[in-house]
Amino acid sequence: MSEDRFNHWFAKMPIVAILRGLHPDEALDVGEALVEAGIHILEVPLNSPDPLVSIGRLAAALKDRAIVGAGTVLDPTGVDDVANVGGEIIVSPNTDAAVIRRTRERGLVSLPGSFTPTECFASLAAGAHAIKLFPGELVTPKSAKGIAAVLPKGTRMLVVGGVSTDTMKDWADSPVHGFGIGSSLYKPGLAAGEVGARARALVEAVRAMAGTAP
Repeated sequence: MSEDRFNHWFAKMPIVAILRGLHPDEALDVGEALVEAGIHILEVPLNSPDPLVSIGRLAAALKDRAIVGAGTVLDPTGVDDVANVGGEIIVSPNTDAAVIRRTRERGLVSLPGSFTPTECFASLAAGAHAIKLFPGELVTPKSAKGIAAVLPKGTRMLVVGGVSTDTMKDWADSPVHGFGIGSSLYKPGLAAGEVGARARALVEAVRAMAGTAP
């Protein structure tokens, strides 16, 4: 099941690679570079060029080594489109109960964007698997702690936006469980080798923050 696969890869490395602007012709090279570096959760936002083609190719090629899905999913039709090409994760910038419910109906993993306690509770009530705190540039470890204090125990929170190797350490003592990382990891035009190098640095930063670095 998608949820089990997500939990497996999230436990290994809690980074979601946000590949905004990814082109289908580079998708497999970039995907291979990320997996080799230790990142196994990949998101292609739907405002990328031919995103469903990229998602389909990545899902087929990496099915035993990663879990792939879409970001910027704004309506239930988008959920169906992603599911139909093999995507397993639905990420949104907003809290939309209809999107979350359709994600659950299709057996996929729901990571909606929420910023306030009200939005977080609405996401969980609709069936979200984890909360995407967004925009991350406006979230601090202190505010994340305040939100976590009122949410049900066990609620997973990911900060999405504004996280880099330089700022990762700031989250060491926070209740945040993972990170969605975009421009610090991938930008259109970057060679797969450079994406892999950035991914390795981020993986090392997460391990250092968690106290599991070799």
